[in-house]
Amino acid sequence: MSETKRTPAMKRLASRGGSRILSVGAARGDRLVPNDELVGPIDSSDEWIRQRTGIITRARVSDGSEAVDLAETAAREAIERAGIDGSQLDAVIVSTISNTVQTPSMAALLTERVGATPAPAFDISAACAGYAYGVAQADALVRSGMAEHVLVVGVEKLSEVVDPTDRSISFLLGDGAGAVVVGPSDEPGISPSVWGSDGSHWETIRMTNTLGSMREGQPWPTLRQDGPTVFRWAVWEMAKKAREALDAAGIEPGDLAAFIPHQANMRIIDEFAKQLKLPESVAIARDIATTGNTSAASIPLAMHRLLEEQPELSGGLALQIGFGAGLVYGAQVVVLP
Repeated sequence: MSETKRTPAMKRLASRGGSRILSVGAARGDRLVPNDELVGPIDSSDEWIRQRTGIITRARVSDGSEAVDLAETAAREAIERAGIDGSQLDAVIVSTISNTVQTPSMAALLTERVGATPAPAFDISAACAGYAYGVAQADALVRSGMAEHVLVVGVEKLSEVVDPTDRSISFLLGDGAGAVVVGPSDEPGISPSVWGSDGSHWETIRMTNTLGSMREGQPWPTLRQDGPTVFRWAVWEMAKKAREALDAAGIEPGDLAAFIPHQANMRIIDEFAKQLKLPESVAIARDIATTGNTSAASIPLAMHRLLEEQPELSGGLALQIGFGAGLVYGAQVVVLP
């Protein structure tokens, strides 16, 4: 009788108990643009913008810097604060809709700039939920043992896709980058993620033209949104997802030290807090007032500012949730670095 050939067992990865955000870095556009500079083309006023959005200024690049330059500044701060060298990064994940080219990825260039070569590098295109998507993937990589340190960057230069005459979104948008380093932890520091998409509302937040249409003489694509639809979706549907994230973490709103939602609109943030019944003890990130809406960068930028202003929040629990074009969403509870 012939012997049955056995398939050799593959080597198993050493999984870990958990992961956590070790540090956060930030970079904002170098120029603060007040409402008064934008109201003419949209026939509006400073008061109208403040009442509808809570924005006083937005940070935009004025010196010719590209999105990757902002990403590098934020990444270097996060790496330094994590107490590691770029060469110790095992993966680099960049969330952006602002790369200057279709390919190669911004992550590949950033990896070279921060000295992380040959770490795997890839971009995520999930707009305002992209950072939360990146954290979910970094958490999985670290817990599985595939990586020890993962750099996650949310970065946008949205001033390049602004139509100054558009009243739906143009006055919201800013430029910036936020970066975190995710590393191993004895206890879970990032909860199971609640994430998903609904492509049936694909046109709710969209570009005005395709890249190919420019060959036929169409103008440069800019961002546009159906504001009332987005507001209703964000307030009602995303509040449900935020509660799901709390349930997945096994905590109550009162256990939170901070709430860090995507900085889409101050009215949305305030309504969120009301829907979640957050107690007054919970610090709420409102970075949008002076930075504007920076899409994928907004959550880490808001986290960075919150920790600068209230360092005592470090080590506490924060609920973060991103939501936007796609429509897509992602949320998790994290231990603040």
